[in-house]
Amino acid sequence: MFDFSEEEINRYSRHILLKEVGVEGQEKIRNAKVLVVGAGGLGSPVILYLAAAGIGTIGIIDGDNVDLSNLQRQIIHTTRDVGFSKALSAKEKVNALNPHVKTVVYQDFLRSDNAIDIVKEYDFIIDATDNFPVKFLINDACVMTGKPFSHGGILRFEGQTFTHTPGSSCYRCIYSAPPPSNEVPTCSQAGVLGAIAGMLGTIQAAETLKYFTGVGELLTDKLLIFDAKTMDFRKISISKRDNCPVCGKTPSVTQLVDYEQSACDLLNHKK
Repeated sequence: MFDFSEEEINRYSRHILLKEVGVEGQEKIRNAKVLVVGAGGLGSPVILYLAAAGIGTIGIIDGDNVDLSNLQRQIIHTTRDVGFSKALSAKEKVNALNPHVKTVVYQDFLRSDNAIDIVKEYDFIIDATDNFPVKFLINDACVMTGKPFSHGGILRFEGQTFTHTPGSSCYRCIYSAPPPSNEVPTCSQAGVLGAIAGMLGTIQAAETLKYFTGVGELLTDKLLIFDAKTMDFRKISISKRDNCPVCGKTPSVTQLVDYEQSACDLLNHKK
């Protein structure tokens, strides 16, 4: 028995028309609880598309305030939001876009002492962060709590993403530990084409909706990489490693760790 109002049926009509989704799929979307870690470049399109799709509850965690330099790619924020909390700014846009969506805001950063308590409240987690320490923290917290998540990363003109579900390969199956200091720059250090965030964020949003509706094939055990300079997209098969430090047969990572963000000498990374 579905209790969508006439307004909701009209709002989600293009989803409902899809035989793979229908009213049943839209109900699954409405019952879903998704946590978006980061309300920046990737989080912006993710949050907007999930809100538009009618995800029932969207958690938004970000401890930063909007900076003018963010607006080139963080499209959920506007000029008047500069200096304002990113999480609260994102919540405001969700409320304006779809009043049926419940937003839970965390004006904080994800850390080893709060990650488990926050992550366990959601059905699906989205890594929309821009630094390696939090990416490993999200991965480890999700594996430890049995939560699926979407990984996303962008830099310069490139992006990469994959989806983890319990039993599939995780982030540490690809990268066993954070990179050493001075190895990889961040977007704030090396730059990023703004539209790249939109390209990857919408893919992450699509993966989330596919997860809840069961439509198509998820990017599990596959790393999708694209280069916007050439518009080349490729998938690389990845395998769950028996010796993975967190999801392997004998895990060595059994507690969450707050790794330090590595500094980077840009002179060694200019192209």
